[in-house]
Amino acid sequence: MTSTPSSAAQAARAQVAARLVDVRKSAGLKAIEVAAACGWHKSKVSRLENARTLPTDADIRTWCAACRTPGVVEELIARTRDADLLYVEWKRLHRTGIRHMQESAVPLYEQTRLFRVYCSNVAPGLSQVHGYAEALLATISNFQGTPNDAPEAATARLERSRVIYEPQHRFVFLIEQAVLAYRFGTPSVMAGQLGYLLEIMSLPSVAFGIIPQNAERAMWPLETFMIFDTSRVQVETLTAEINIKDPEEIQVYARAFDRLRQMAVFGPAARALVTAQLTALG
Repeated sequence: MTSTPSSAAQAARAQVAARLVDVRKSAGLKAIEVAAACGWHKSKVSRLENARTLPTDADIRTWCAACRTPGVVEELIARTRDADLLYVEWKRLHRTGIRHMQESAVPLYEQTRLFRVYCSNVAPGLSQVHGYAEALLATISNFQGTPNDAPEAATARLERSRVIYEPQHRFVFLIEQAVLAYRFGTPSVMAGQLGYLLEIMSLPSVAFGIIPQNAERAMWPLETFMIFDTSRVQVETLTAEINIKDPEEIQVYARAFDRLRQMAVFGPAARALVTAQLTALG
């Protein structure tokens, strides 16, 4: 059975902890001896070895120095960073505001050639105008109780989205029809957002699909997720961003995306749904 994203993250953390134990035992040391050599309380060693806490880079260097195994420092740091990225709470990602997170994703966006994006609740980030993004990000900051830098974060989001106009990238967007009616910002902001969806639908690198509300469901609505080529899936839950790198799990999301795409309409039919919502705005 395929593991859940959260269980995969816990498994990765457990592997880091097991590697720390292996390094200690290979050095012939007891846990209490490592604690003393590192200048830590024994409870910290217990937390690290039982995967209750991920080690920092400094922790790993101190641990390896105590065990006289400097050759495994870089390996352990890489393992820990991978495990840390699998499941990250939004409050942690947004602790200083949302702008930094938008900027940090630029390298991933630039190196990705095929984006597959499904959104059931908001317009995809790559397709948002500034006013819509600002209203949405302010709502998120308010709910999370994190610093509200929505104007700057929206600017960073649009800068990140420039890849949509770069010829080396291709995009398949899928949204539920209800997304067109969910309002973020003033009616004029929403009109601008819907108009922008019509604009990007005409780009040769973009396939924009809308799943009609009356479509017979072959797949239930899911949480927002993005597939970057075939190497990573990002899933957005209420509390966290989940990064999936396991090939088997990526295939599950790719299969779900294909089923959702089969229910969607594209081209003139999709444009008609957007135009109808624009008309409904008055």
